[in-house]
Parts: sequence; structure tokens; C-alpha cells
Amino acid sequence: MKQNGKINIHGPNLCQKMEDNMKLLLVSPLASKSFLGGDFYFRLPYLGLLKVASLTPPNWDVSIIDEKVESLDLTQGADLVGITAMTPAVNRAYEIADSFRSRGIKVIMGGMHVSKMPDEALRHCDSVIIGEAERLWDKALNDCKRDELKSIYRHDNEYPSLANFPAPNWKLYEGKRYLPVHFLETTRGCPHNCEFCSVTNSFGGKFRNRPVDEVEREIQDLKPFEGRFVLKNVVFFVDDNIISNRKHTKELLSRIIPYNLKWTGQASVNIAKNNEILELCKKSGCMGLVVGFESLSQGNLANMGKTFNTPDTYIDVVKKLHDYGIGVTGAFVFGFDHDDESVFDRTIEFVIKAKIDVCYFSILTPYPGTRVYSQMLQEGRIIDHDWSNYNTNHVVFKPKLMKPEKLLDGFHHALKESFSYTAIFKRLWGNGTYKNFFYPMNFGFRQTVRKTIKNKQHFSYEEDPDS
Repeated sequence: MKQNGKINIHGPNLCQKMEDNMKLLLVSPLASKSFLGGDFYFRLPYLGLLKVASLTPPNWDVSIIDEKVESLDLTQGADLVGITAMTPAVNRAYEIADSFRSRGIKVIMGGMHVSKMPDEALRHCDSVIIGEAERLWDKALNDCKRDELKSIYRHDNEYPSLANFPAPNWKLYEGKRYLPVHFLETTRGCPHNCEFCSVTNSFGGKFRNRPVDEVEREIQDLKPFEGRFVLKNVVFFVDDNIISNRKHTKELLSRIIPYNLKWTGQASVNIAKNNEILELCKKSGCMGLVVGFESLSQGNLANMGKTFNTPDTYIDVVKKLHDYGIGVTGAFVFGFDHDDESVFDRTIEFVIKAKIDVCYFSILTPYPGTRVYSQMLQEGRIIDHDWSNYNTNHVVFKPKLMKPEKLLDGFHHALKESFSYTAIFKRLWGNGTYKNFFYPMNFGFRQTVRKTIKNKQHFSYEEDPDS
């Protein structure tokens, strides 16, 4: 039925249009307070919803709205709305879900947060996809068409294979204001189960690899971005650890050498021990890797379960990658139980001395589903229950060895000092990596850092004087 030229969908049978194409709207909500939210200088495409779109049958008309780069019209029509939600964006996700449901439009939610908090999510949506969408999304859509949508869809005791799924359709992102980077996945899962990370809990305790043939075909089909960009064929491998399976990694890197890619990804410090893989990284076009150093404290690393990281070898790890022309984005977390107020200056000194190309600092954040969340909840250390502040640049818990205010001030101090012009040039000068990639990245981070510090968190909780 139409009113004033607009589709008006109401009533219990809204998902029974069996013959005509149905309209599916997929939404990535904005985490407005996040360091990587709307003010982030580099707007990167979101791979998750592209994958969901690729799993959708052809009798659905699919559109994607990413609030990071465009506005969402809450009055538009749809037969079904799918919303993904990480923790810092979930409040906004619930607002969107409530708005569409108020007009009788069904809403399905998925993503890391709602997979851990399905009962909370079901107060705002009709159905929750728990975990990975593969092998579940098609069931939910079929049930929706029959008006038999279940409250929860989940896998039965096993994680789906990554083989034989269609590649994402990047045409859905044409015209959006993203950086010219293609995201590509080859692996899921992680056996390390670090206390602050939800990857193992969400994707399993072992690595699952996509067939290399399928990855290569996806690379073959990637279209260069239009426009005048210095680097047009950039691929970011979103795997949590690109060297998760050495045999798979060697085959993959060997196969992509002919495509003249420039690529980045994520790897553990253990990559520095494998010269063969480093040489393949270099030959296949690796510009840089995100390495999770996490902490300069062996005590912190032992507590989190990352004992293969040894701080006294970190400088050697960075130098080894630089020897192969590979830049290093060093990731560090502040606020662990062994961190006192000296951690900030020590980390600043280290990233400059080690010539780390880009440093990414975050505040320890106890996300639902992690061991650190359960522990801090049990200890009564969580002081902020507003999910929008669970974004790695707010303090939501009581640290052991400093006040929350000192943790936040130290975090800002580390950001400001590490992204000063002097520090940027000291870190990048003479390390042999891609300057036309890392200089713009550093100056982009610098702009975002300034906005983050300007919008500083203010504490208003009542603190126990005996704590």
C-alpha cells in the first residue's frame, strides 16, 4: 500500500511478499565518541556488511548505509533492516532499530556486542544473529519471508567453513567517501585467547583458513579505485594474524606476487622469526603490518596470556621488519594491572627509539564476552555502564595502580607526544619504509588525536574514599 507516494509497511504480514523483490537495508551505526568514529581522518570501508550482502539471495534489493560516511534516513521504507553493532556503536544501533520497528519494519541485529548480549538486543529488535552470518543469514531471510522469524539464530557447536562463499560486491560502496582500500579476509579465529580480546570467544580457538584459490579469484576481480590516488591497489588483510598458518601464508603470498598489490595486514611478533615469510611479504607488496606489542611489562603480558611477546626483543622485531622494507604499526594498551603512571613516558620513549612507523594507543576496555570484563565486573571495578564509552579512548573501570583521571591524562599525553611533528620525523626518518603511505597516515592520526584530546572525558562518579 502507498500513502503520499511512499511505501507504508505495517502489520504482521510485512515479510510475506513472496513473489516480488524485497528491500533489505543494512546499516552500520556511527560510534560517535570513538577514536575511529566519524571524526577519524581515515574513513575505511566496513567489510562485515558487504559479506552479509553477498550472502543475500538475488530476490532481495540490498543497500548499505554506513553512518561513518553518510547520513541515514530513518523515514525510508524497507521490508527488513539489518544492523551490525560493535559495543561503542550499540546505543545508536538500538535507536535506529527502535525507530524502524515503530513503523512496523522488522529488524535483525548482529555483530560482536549483540552476540554477547542477545537478551539486551532483543529489547530493541526482532531477531539476533549470534556469531558468524554464514549458514545463518539465509535461514533468517527465508523465515522472514514466511513471517516465521525466530528470536535467535546461532551455530550448533561448530564454526562454519570459510570455503565456497561468494566474494563481496564492492559496487555497493561506489560513491561513498572511503579511502581507496579494499578489505579482504583469509582467516578467522585465534588460539591465544588474550584476556582483553573477544576474538577467540567469538570466532573460535583455532585458525580457519579460506581456500587460497578463492582468495586469489577475489583479488583478480578487484577493480582499481577511480581518482588520482598515489596508491590505487591497496588491500588490507583483516585477519587477526596473517601468519596464523605458515603453509597457508606461504602459498597465499606466493600466489599474489604477480598482481602488483600494495597491502597491509596484522601479524604477531613471531613473524620476525621467519625470514622466508618476510621475504614473501616483501615480494608480494607488503607495505606494513599492525603488530600487537600490547605492553612493555612482562607481568601484563603474562596476565593477558600473551607470553610469546617479550618486550626486550621488541626493538629487534621492528628492526627486522624494517630490514625487509615493512613498516610497523605498533599497538599498545594502557591500564593493565601492572601499569603505573610511568608507563606513558616509557612507551613514548620506546616508540621513538624503535622508530615505529605508526603507534596506536588504546585504553584497556572490558568488552562483554572477554575475561577481563567478567573479572572486573566481579571485582566491582567497572565505573561506567554507558556502552558508547567502551571505545578504547574512555576510562570505564578503576585501574589498580593509578586513578582513572591519571590513566586518561596519560593516554592523551602519549598520543600528543608521539604524534608531535618532532616525534613523527624521528620515528620515520631513515627506517626504509613507504613514506608516501606512512607520512599521510601519521598526519591524519595527528588531526584525530587533536580532536580526541579536545573532547576530553570528564569524570563525575562517586569514588569510595577507602578504595
